[in-house]
Amino acid sequence: MREFDNDSGHMIFGGMRAEAIADEFGTPVYVTDENILRESYRNVYDTFSKYIDTKIQYACKANSSLAILKILEQEGSCIDAVSVGEVLTCMKVGFSASRISYTGNNVSDAELKAVSDLGVGITIDSLSELERLAKIRTNIPVSIRITPGIGSGHCGKVVTGSEGSKFGIPLDDVIYAYGRALELGLEPIGIHSHIGSGGKDIEPLIGSVSVLAETANDIKDAHGIDLKIINMGGGIYVPYRPNEEEMDIEELASSVADIILNETSVRSLAVEPGRYVVCDSTILLTRCVDVKRTGTKNYIGVDAGFNTLIRPAFYDSYHYAAIANKFNKACEGKYDIVGPICETGDHLARDRALPAPEEGDLVAIYSCGAYGYAMSNTYNSRPRCREVLVNNGRTELIRDNENFEDLWRYQKIPNRLL
Repeated sequence: MREFDNDSGHMIFGGMRAEAIADEFGTPVYVTDENILRESYRNVYDTFSKYIDTKIQYACKANSSLAILKILEQEGSCIDAVSVGEVLTCMKVGFSASRISYTGNNVSDAELKAVSDLGVGITIDSLSELERLAKIRTNIPVSIRITPGIGSGHCGKVVTGSEGSKFGIPLDDVIYAYGRALELGLEPIGIHSHIGSGGKDIEPLIGSVSVLAETANDIKDAHGIDLKIINMGGGIYVPYRPNEEEMDIEELASSVADIILNETSVRSLAVEPGRYVVCDSTILLTRCVDVKRTGTKNYIGVDAGFNTLIRPAFYDSYHYAAIANKFNKACEGKYDIVGPICETGDHLARDRALPAPEEGDLVAIYSCGAYGYAMSNTYNSRPRCREVLVNNGRTELIRDNENFEDLWRYQKIPNRLL
């Protein structure tokens, strides 16, 4: 977990007081530090590239805000997209088709045609998709996603590589799938797996690459296919709690490169970090609007709920929280931080030791860049909030807040009801 500077009891983020940002743009508001974003991308790219030719394909489902994507486009990133909407969003900010790889699952024919018409790389997720793609277009390079039988993740809802997963082609069918791709006139160039998001250990990731390497060799033996790239997916761990150790991506990169370069004829690696690139770059600022003491629980009521940040309610995820205008005050008690949504599960944090809160205090929720705004919603008819970019003390609005008219914009009342 990243730590931030303290200026006389005030949290400093992106070279300025968090309070100044909240005063200028209101709350709740997502705030991204451009320098942290660039630093995180460069760290993962530089680390893997030391050991093997590496393509970083940012998993844009983590955060697809246009300004964030443009920064990563400038950095030279490629893209992992999971929908035609993500493909078009990335193209809007300047990503060429050659820098985008589409990996969908349960894909309709209409979406397959749309992405193939756009000319992006396609990773096939099922035998059905393989057959249906060949009816739409042939003589195009493809990768195939396999289910390696290894899963990892911060909770069961994000484990994707285990046997029986909805993602990928089972190992028993992989050799057939590559042979069938050749028969159908496709050009298999890669092999892909993704075992899950946010697991703490590197061993499952290394194990999945071993399965990919062994399978690549089996494919070569069976069909004479020399694959050009192995894609290990994403899932690089990011610590959300104080004093948690970071994943050793140096060891991960070295181990993965050794396996590929020493055990296969493949010479290129693709990695799909999403969370790792954007997580620490962004905080959520939310204003304390109510303080409630019930005798058994103390609550800090804020103006952001699980409509704004759903991860704690959806995944039981932990996000560190601080009172930004009492950054050097001693903790006085334990509090749950709760929002305005009419649900018992509307918690952003539970049992946190914090200074004595007052209405008007500014609460900062850390590590919100990944799946924060991207998963926000309008439940309880609450419009989505703003996003702000900070760069060395300069703020820029990168997404305006929605208004109530936006909630109704695409709804229609039949004339007979009027």
